[in-house]
Amino acid sequence: MNGLRGAALAAVLAGSLVAASACGSGFDDNGSTTTQQSAGPADLKILIASSGPAETKAVQDAAAQWATTSGSKATVTPAQDIVQQLGQALAGSTPPDVFYVDAARFADYASVGALEPYAQSMPGVEAFLPNLKQSFTYQDKLYCVPKDTSTLALQINTDLWQKAGLTDADIPTSWEQLRSAAQKIKAKGITPLAIGDTRDRVGAFLVQAGGYWVSPDGKQATADSPQNVEALTYVQGLLKDGLAKYPKAMDAGWAGEAFGKGKAAMAIEGNWIKGALEADFPNIKYTVKELPAGPKGKGTLSFTQCWGIAAKSQFKQQAVAFVQSMTSADQQLAFSKAFGVMPSRQDAQATYQQQNPDDAAFVAGAQYAQGPVNAPKMDSVLADLDTGLQGLQTADPKAVLQRFDKNAKSALGG
Repeated sequence: MNGLRGAALAAVLAGSLVAASACGSGFDDNGSTTTQQSAGPADLKILIASSGPAETKAVQDAAAQWATTSGSKATVTPAQDIVQQLGQALAGSTPPDVFYVDAARFADYASVGALEPYAQSMPGVEAFLPNLKQSFTYQDKLYCVPKDTSTLALQINTDLWQKAGLTDADIPTSWEQLRSAAQKIKAKGITPLAIGDTRDRVGAFLVQAGGYWVSPDGKQATADSPQNVEALTYVQGLLKDGLAKYPKAMDAGWAGEAFGKGKAAMAIEGNWIKGALEADFPNIKYTVKELPAGPKGKGTLSFTQCWGIAAKSQFKQQAVAFVQSMTSADQQLAFSKAFGVMPSRQDAQATYQQQNPDDAAFVAGAQYAQGPVNAPKMDSVLADLDTGLQGLQTADPKAVLQRFDKNAKSALGG
């Protein structure tokens, strides 16, 4: 649920792709291949990282419909572990033609020429949210289009809120108001806020302060800045004063579980929490608001995947047509109904919000959300950063940021 991947599997992926590149993978300097292209009906192989049976069925049904109208075949396979399977497949000679690419993994694939940069010239590409397209841009080239998106927002348990004597007028829209509300909640013996202990949650505060871990193009480490120090110092203050807790401190696996069990009055989680609460905690009453703004304004994080096309595919033209069908406004809205994702197209988000009024905060956040670190070979650096954030309550915020910058500069320079 948190968008993270295991460091060991990431190493398998990066190692396989780098080795293939170094040993002559068939990629030229422009990221294309010399693979013979077929102009006739295609037999597309599609690999997806499915969230469950609902997503698998929805994609398979959509692919079958496309196949019927196009005259081609499209076989959709849900991966058991897409990081490992895709890394090995792309390093080999017969990768899937089309596949999901997580934004956190994208730069590893793009940096070794494993992806076809089809999105550069795909008709209608301007319809997709600009900040999501940035997540799939490498060295100023847009490689693939985002299939959907998720964002972080603030969940509020309305029963606990009222128990603390708070009203709608107390819903926080700034850091100062968040701390004030949290103090009132704590005074009633209730844990105010549950927040995940990784960059995929804490990073939102950096954006609100006007900073982030790396530059927008992913080429420079930018963590050691006054803005980021201010952000981590603020979060540290919440943790030290008992106004926020990490899930482990509440015997929970993630913030959504702590929130669902009524152990915290507020949580910072993505729109996937909706399905989780419906399934595991159906009786909880809550509302969702945009994250409180920081010194530099609103800020949240986005989590997204794109439809990647293999540079070695012999059906690139047909694969692009398949992706266009999967990412049309109507199809994205159909996927949102089937398995709860938000559209990545600007022309579909208004309709989505009309159909899902309770998701207004998540939709609003999609307009200004910051994507994950978009740079290759950063897995061990980011894992080390998460370790630092997990000890933030007693750590020196500036030291955590300086350590990241040192490690990141080494990785980016290499």
